[in-house]
Amino acid sequence: MRFAFIREHRDRWSIDRLCRVSRVSTRGYRAWVSRPVCQRQRTDLKVLAHIREHYALNNQTYGRPRMTAELKEAGLNVGERRVGRLMKVNGIRPVRTRRHKVTTDSRHSFGIAANIAHTISRRN
Repeated sequence: MRFAFIREHRDRWSIDRLCRVSRVSTRGYRAWVSRPVCQRQRTDLKVLAHIREHYALNNQTYGRPRMTAELKEAGLNVGERRVGRLMKVNGIRPVRTRRHKVTTDSRHSFGIAANIAHTISRRN
């Protein structure tokens, strides 16, 4: 956490000063920077690429459960929580569209009622 803070703010202040304030050694920070990305992060990037691909192919409508099913079908061994976390962190949200429901039937054979409210307001 401290090293990530230093990396974010290194262009504003010197690394030496940030390390001193954070009470870490500059040597430790440089060792952290030079370490390779761990296996889990590499797998997350791979899964995220698949998520983005399926998300775009399915008109941005797939949420966590259906996305997980698609990824399992594609041969990836992932769970819903991991897929949900990756989608949430990267701002991938399903677009929910509702069908238009007609609530007015204008083709009826009934008579049209008089506007009573209009006639009452004229009397007063």
